[in-house]
Amino acid sequence: SLKASIFSLVQESHYCESDLFFSMWESEGVTPNGREYGGDVLTSTKHGVKIEGFYQRANSWYVSADIPSDLHVQIGEANFYLHKYPLLSRSGKLNRMLYDSREPELNKIAMDDLPGGPEAFELAAKFCYGVAIDLTASNISGLRCASEYLEMTEDLEEGNLIFKTEAFLSYVVLSSWRDSIIVLKNSEKLSPWAENLQIVRRCSESIAWKACANPKGIRWSYTGRAQKVSSPSWNEMKDSSPSRNQLVPPDWWFEDVSILRIDHFVRVITAIKVKGMRFELIGAGIMHYATKWLPGLAANETSIQGEETSINSSSSFSSGGDNGSWKGGLHMIVAGTRDETSSLQTKDQRMVIESLISIIPPQKDSVSCSFLLRLLRMANMLKVAHALITDLEKRVGMQFEQATLSDLLIPCYDKSETKFDVDLVQRLLEHFLIQEQTEGCSPSRQTFSDHKHVGSNLNAKARVARLVDSYLTEVSRDRNLSLTKFQVLAEALPESARVSDDGLYRAIDSYLKAHPTLTEHERKRLCRVMDCQKLSIDACMHAAQNERLPLRVVVQVLFSEQIKISNALANNSSLKSGGGGGGGGVESQYQPMVTNRKTLLEGTPQSFQEGWTTAKKDINTLKFELESVKTKYLELQHDMENLQKNFDKVMKQKHTSAWTSGWKKLSKLTKITNGENHDIGNHIPTSEEQIKKNARRWRNSIS
Repeated sequence: SLKASIFSLVQESHYCESDLFFSMWESEGVTPNGREYGGDVLTSTKHGVKIEGFYQRANSWYVSADIPSDLHVQIGEANFYLHKYPLLSRSGKLNRMLYDSREPELNKIAMDDLPGGPEAFELAAKFCYGVAIDLTASNISGLRCASEYLEMTEDLEEGNLIFKTEAFLSYVVLSSWRDSIIVLKNSEKLSPWAENLQIVRRCSESIAWKACANPKGIRWSYTGRAQKVSSPSWNEMKDSSPSRNQLVPPDWWFEDVSILRIDHFVRVITAIKVKGMRFELIGAGIMHYATKWLPGLAANETSIQGEETSINSSSSFSSGGDNGSWKGGLHMIVAGTRDETSSLQTKDQRMVIESLISIIPPQKDSVSCSFLLRLLRMANMLKVAHALITDLEKRVGMQFEQATLSDLLIPCYDKSETKFDVDLVQRLLEHFLIQEQTEGCSPSRQTFSDHKHVGSNLNAKARVARLVDSYLTEVSRDRNLSLTKFQVLAEALPESARVSDDGLYRAIDSYLKAHPTLTEHERKRLCRVMDCQKLSIDACMHAAQNERLPLRVVVQVLFSEQIKISNALANNSSLKSGGGGGGGGVESQYQPMVTNRKTLLEGTPQSFQEGWTTAKKDINTLKFELESVKTKYLELQHDMENLQKNFDKVMKQKHTSAWTSGWKKLSKLTKITNGENHDIGNHIPTSEEQIKKNARRWRNSIS
């Protein structure tokens, strides 16, 4: 309230000084803002020229006077037929041009570089003749620059045009929000004069001070946010001064500032930052400006070349006598071919994007992630400087968890074979992970609760994991997407980021469907990025019947699902046994869990039960085959041991003597004879003969 009262006192003092200044001005024959001079005969006795007024024929201006004109001033296509003495008495430049010339009778001067053009020189010439002129916010900037160009200083005559235009700027324009905007807008055609005369700086600071003022103390008129698609021009707008009971929104200044050219808008935003406005509000103002000056940003267009863009929703500003008129956005009516117009629009849009990137507040969430991604899309399309694109990518990585799939589908504008820029998303993900790691290690973050910080990081990574899986599903349909790029992007996130791998399985299945020519090795390599234990029941059922997956992956899915069900059944049986052995309190304690289990089983679809029966049969078959393989392996191992023993025996026989080998042959022959006799003895009915045979065999063996 104290600042508002001080500001109102300053305004009142300015108005008092301006009233005193106007009274001084009226005494010299110049009317203040809003007054017009009539068709009366005005005399300038001081200069000795009696005139009746100015009149125009086509592009030429004449003075009705009692003496003929002796000076022809040409400015562009406009011609002024005037008198030397009134102009030379107030313009130092015309004095120097005439008297320093080698031609003594010089009566024609060309000044094509005069700032403000013929309109400003017309007002300056009328001032020299003593004709009352009308100073407004629309012509003051051009007239101030023209007076400086013509050197209409106080050294030639007191109260010259430089003094009066400077006073009007300081006491009238800079104290008004609306006039400051208009003067700054008109200064676009006056570079570098407006910059050198500090018109741009003073207007920018005045706008910044008023934009940062307390909304409760605002009593001046402003445009506010547009309610309709098309907003009226400045000349058609009515005063919208807020009443005392009306609440002024914090974004009241967005619409007025958005009509400025990008370089002047940057000056205003820079001044607003210095004044200490909240970064969220500055970011919202930048986004509002971008949507008006970058039509492709809102429409998500993928091409600008060859298209004529115009924004009907932009505020239009026009001034009479201009060769071109701004209609909002970047659509300028210029003479030339369509290709030249398109290249001009592309150049202007590139300049707007580069400037906006440089003034976005560095704080996180100052602008939305969707806005940053759309800006990044246009920056890649228009070939913005690489350093600015890198900075923009880092800004996106700071809030990558807020992105959406539609914003991530950025086309590849270089000569790459892929449809979407997968490398760009890979870089954004890397910036996000680096940012998360930096925030986790920063001392400032350790002042908060560790559990809350860890939970927020896990939630952010989980959202990013779902986003990346959706992106992989979308880009996997591209037949030119290599397996390496898919695998690198899928494995970029840590394992803890994904609670479920259903989205990743969906992306893998989509990639296999779009690339049917993959080899078995490539399919296994692709499925290696997925954890089968993180698949849901529905995903497991789909994977068990998916013919595109390798058989090894299907077996892993089935085994993991069997383990899950076995653990669930074991837990259920332990709960039932615990409930039966305990008292009534224990039984009542576990009864709700049994009921929930029954509810879950009843809610299980019939297709899942049938599919599980088939899967169980397949598992039993695989188990039987595995046991058969084990048996065959044991048999082969036993045969191998026997062969090894026989081989060792053969090697030992080479080192034995002939007597030992003969002994072994004799012992073998004895064993064979015993076997034969044993077989013959089975057919002899009497025991006495058997005894005789045994005695004879004993004698033979001893001999």
